[in-house]
Amino acid sequence: MRLTNLEAVHHRPVIGQLLHTLNVGGAEVLAGNLARRLRDRYRFVFFCLDELGTGAERLRSEGFAVEVIGRENGIDWRCPLRLAARWRHHGIQLVQAHQYAPFFYAMLARMRFGRMPIVFTEHGRHFPDYPRKKRKIANRILLHRRDRVVAVGRSVKRALIDNEGIPPRRIEVIPNGIDTERFRPSEAMRLEVRKELAIGPEAFLVMMVARLDPIKDHITAIRSAAQASAKVPGMKLILVGDGPERGVIEDYIRERNLARLVRLLGTRHDVARLLTGADTLLLTSVSEGIPLTVIEAMATGIPVVGTDVGSMKDVVTESVGRLAPARDVDDLSMHLEAIGSSRKLQHQMSLNGRDRAVSFFSESIMAECYSAVFENCLLNAGPAIGNPIAAQHRGDRDRPFR
Repeated sequence: MRLTNLEAVHHRPVIGQLLHTLNVGGAEVLAGNLARRLRDRYRFVFFCLDELGTGAERLRSEGFAVEVIGRENGIDWRCPLRLAARWRHHGIQLVQAHQYAPFFYAMLARMRFGRMPIVFTEHGRHFPDYPRKKRKIANRILLHRRDRVVAVGRSVKRALIDNEGIPPRRIEVIPNGIDTERFRPSEAMRLEVRKELAIGPEAFLVMMVARLDPIKDHITAIRSAAQASAKVPGMKLILVGDGPERGVIEDYIRERNLARLVRLLGTRHDVARLLTGADTLLLTSVSEGIPLTVIEAMATGIPVVGTDVGSMKDVVTESVGRLAPARDVDDLSMHLEAIGSSRKLQHQMSLNGRDRAVSFFSESIMAECYSAVFENCLLNAGPAIGNPIAAQHRGDRDRPFR
C-alpha cells in the first residue's frame, strides 16, 4: 500500500480527536494541550460531534484541522457515516474519543472504516451515574481488543467498571496534567490582579473557576462563602466562568444583598494570571473527574477547598487543601474559615500544592503516558484502510498496556 500525500510529507501517524464541541472545559483543554505537546510525533485532526465551540478558532490558527460533524438530536444513525467519511479524507489511523457519546459514535463509525483502534478517555461522569444494561451490551460487542480505555482518576475507573461493564484490565488511569510553568506563583502578578479587581492585598480572596452549570453548584459556593465571611473580615468570592446558570446565580446574589461579597467575571482567557491573585480556590461540584482548575490552583500555590466527589481525593490531600461532602455548607464554610484565618496554613499549603502539582500532575508526564498508549495501539493495530502504519513506528516508546 502506498502512503497518502499528507503522510508522505509529515511521516507522522494521524490521530483524530473526537469531542462534543471545543467549548471551554476539561476535556477540550486536555485534547488541545495534548495535541500541542505531541505534535512533533503525531498529526492531530479535531472532530466536533455537535458544534465547533469557542476553542476551534485558536486550534485552527495553530495549524490544526478542525471539522464539525453536525450530530442531530437523539441517536443520529447517519452521524457515523459522516464521521467515517471525514476520517478517510484525513487518513486517520487512531481516534481518541473524549467522553462516552463520542466514544459510542467512534465505535459505530469504525464499523464503516476498518481496523482502526480507538482510545476512549473518560473525564468524568454525569450526575446521577448508574448502570445502563443496553450500554453494557453495546460496549461488550463494539469494544475491540486493540482499543484502549483511559480514566482520569480512580473513581472514574470504578464507574467505567460498574456502570459501563468494561473489564478492569482494559482501563488505565492517567491523571490530567497542566503546564506547570504557565501556572506558577507571582507576587508582582498577584498585586496587579488585585489592583484590577479593586481588592486590597490583605483581603482573603476566594476564587471559583468553573462553568456556570448546575453540576458545579455555585449556590453552595456562595452560601459557604457568605457563612465564612462572618468570621473572616474582608473576604471576597470571585466567580470565573459563564454558562446556563448565570441568571439564577445573579438573582440569588441580588435577592440576598451579596454583591459586596460575590462578583462574577464571566468567561476569561487569562485564568493563569487571575489565579495568582487568589488566596484559596473553591470548587463545590456535585460530580467531577479530576478538574484541571484544581491542579492549576495548586501549581499556582493556592490552597484548595472542594467537595469530596469523583477523583478529588486523588489530587487534594490534607497537605494542600480540604474536602467536604457535596452541598455541605457548614463543612465548606469551616474549611474556608480555617484557611482564611491562618497565613501560616496558607503558606504551607501553597508550598505543598506547588510541589505536588509539579511532581504528579504535569502536562509533560500526562503527554508521555498518552504517547505510550498511542504507540501501543498503533503497533498492535495492523494497517488501517489505505494507511500502512505498523512498519512506520519506533518501538522505543512502547510499553504494555495495564
